[in-house]
Amino acid sequence: MRLTPISNLMAKPSFLPPFMFGLLFATFGVILSAKYSSITVDQSALLTLKSHITHDPHNFLATNWSTSTSVCSWIGVTCGSRHHRVTALNLSSMNLTGTISSQLGNLSFLSRLDIHQNSFHGSLPIELTNLRRMKYLDFGNNSFNGEIPSWFGCFTKLQRLYLDGNHLKGHLPSRIFDNLSKLQILNLESNQISGKIPNSMFKCKELRILSLYNNSLEGSLSLEIGNLSMLRDLFLGDNNLIGQIPTLPSSLKWCLLSENNLVGEIPSSICNLSSLIILSLYKNSFRGRIPECIGDWSSFLNNYVHGKIPKGFAQGCTLQNFQVNNNQLEGSLPRSLANCKDLKFIDVENNYLNDTFPDWLGNLDHLQVLILRSNRFYGQVVNSNVIVSFPRLHVIDLSHNNLSGYLPIKFFENLHAIRKGNEKKGKPEYMMNSPVNWTRYSYVRGLSFMAKGSEMEFESLLTSWMVIDFSNNKFLGEIPKTLGELHSLIVLNLSHNSLTGPIPSSLGDLLELESLDLSSNKLQGRIPTELTNLGFLAVLNLSQNNLTGPIPQGKQFNTFNNDSYIGNFGLCGLPLSNRCDNDEKTPGKFDGDDDEELDWRYSILMGYGCGLVLGVSLGYIVLITGKPWWLVKIIERVQQRFTKR
Repeated sequence: MRLTPISNLMAKPSFLPPFMFGLLFATFGVILSAKYSSITVDQSALLTLKSHITHDPHNFLATNWSTSTSVCSWIGVTCGSRHHRVTALNLSSMNLTGTISSQLGNLSFLSRLDIHQNSFHGSLPIELTNLRRMKYLDFGNNSFNGEIPSWFGCFTKLQRLYLDGNHLKGHLPSRIFDNLSKLQILNLESNQISGKIPNSMFKCKELRILSLYNNSLEGSLSLEIGNLSMLRDLFLGDNNLIGQIPTLPSSLKWCLLSENNLVGEIPSSICNLSSLIILSLYKNSFRGRIPECIGDWSSFLNNYVHGKIPKGFAQGCTLQNFQVNNNQLEGSLPRSLANCKDLKFIDVENNYLNDTFPDWLGNLDHLQVLILRSNRFYGQVVNSNVIVSFPRLHVIDLSHNNLSGYLPIKFFENLHAIRKGNEKKGKPEYMMNSPVNWTRYSYVRGLSFMAKGSEMEFESLLTSWMVIDFSNNKFLGEIPKTLGELHSLIVLNLSHNSLTGPIPSSLGDLLELESLDLSSNKLQGRIPTELTNLGFLAVLNLSQNNLTGPIPQGKQFNTFNNDSYIGNFGLCGLPLSNRCDNDEKTPGKFDGDDDEELDWRYSILMGYGCGLVLGVSLGYIVLITGKPWWLVKIIERVQQRFTKR
């Protein structure tokens, strides 16, 4: 039997029995009622959430979430085209403060919820288990506390879960992962989670990114981690994991296991990870030798590995970061590193490397950081007949070696990145960032050098950070005037060498300089008055030289104490106790200072007399008017100016 379309029946009402009309319109009524009642439920749930928000600094919700407009037009709300229900809610980065209301669980069509980068706090309501369509859940960078709820296992369709940057604690419930078979990204980093990593986590065979970085996890890594055949990025650093490295998934590109208590030798099976780009084993207790395959990926090592650095850096090597600092490596720096044209960071600090200065690295156009500190490098930095260019070098630390000869003028002239000056003062930029934009795990680990009088450790470096440290070597001769052309320089350390001659006045052109250390040399002559131009100078050390004459006065020089000058017996003037002779005026004062010194008594008497007259006059005005508001305003403005200084 062929059915007659409803449209035909509606077009020919004479052939439709009366009771069918009633049934038809009743059906339409039920459908419309259900539709609008559902919208009402969604509206009520969102308005309740709004009432739980105590701080909305930009008035995003206060002015927009109103019953006078459709829910689907509210900011952050997305409705589906089929059912006209709320399917996505995005309130990220709105600086909101509040708690999550239980009625949020009534948004039964919700599949995407993103409230990261706010100040939501409290615990997560169990009513969220009603969100059975949930695929994307981001609660990252808030202030949620308590334990991770075991009912997260109810989100059987969940693909991405971000809980990073909160105050969650306790153990990871094992049963969570039994039902999360579709999970692709799990980010729990930067919380206070403790205990062992449950084996059930490795049942999530579709995991691409797993970050448990910066927690208090313990125990050894399970062999079952090798079953995650689709895992691309593994972030387990900064925990308390123990034991050896098991067999890892061959799909890994990023493997960060730094700052744990892992032991044993670095397994040769790592060489089978053909896709690996970054391996960070910084601050563990590995021993033995470095695998020959180290040339295939960027590496971070800070352990007890010994032997020589493998020489297998092939032509076309894609290595960007080479950090093997704080080990027991010996021998020379492999010249095959020059095949890695994309290298940006080289840090071999604190080893036993015995080699000449690797001027062949000057062919690396992208090199930004070169740290050879605390090794046994010897000889001249650059032969006077060779011009070596490091065009993008921002940081060079050659300190605590056996380098000798004159300071390389041609070398300094070719540091173009430091010479050109900080022309752009806009948004801070970093030399190298992690390609995983949601993680706070830095690409640079264990990077440290002397700055501003003490050793500083950096997890990221601004492009504006420029450092030259040649201290604790055997350099001799004069300080080149050309150093004054490195206008972006922030830190200059030439201490503990055998430098002679005067301090170049051209150093007064280093207007960005914050730290200058020329101590423990054989420098002579006066301190150039041009150094008072250095308005950002926070640390100055000229001690243990043969400097003479008066210490310049003014600006930053008024902030330095005796330690900056001790061991220079020919210096005089503040802050030292020995005064300068009459024929040695302290630089920085005007020629008329002597006359002013004679007339100070008259100035005081005149000021006292004028002040007395003015005070009596103002007192009379106050008594007559009774409202000295203008005087109060003047005093307030003066106080504000001095407060801001």
